[in-house]
Amino acid sequence: MMFGLGKYAGTVLGAYSVALVLILGLVWLTLRQSRRMRQRLQATERDMGL
Repeated sequence: MMFGLGKYAGTVLGAYSVALVLILGLVWLTLRQSRRMRQRLQATERDMGL
């Protein structure tokens, strides 16, 4: 399934791989930060009696 990339196949697929890893890393960081902020918000609301 090498869509006619010819001699550039390695470069293109390598770039796609790096981009995919970076995007997945950003998604993971975003979800982790969201979870932490949700926990901090709940703790703050609990401390304030809300």
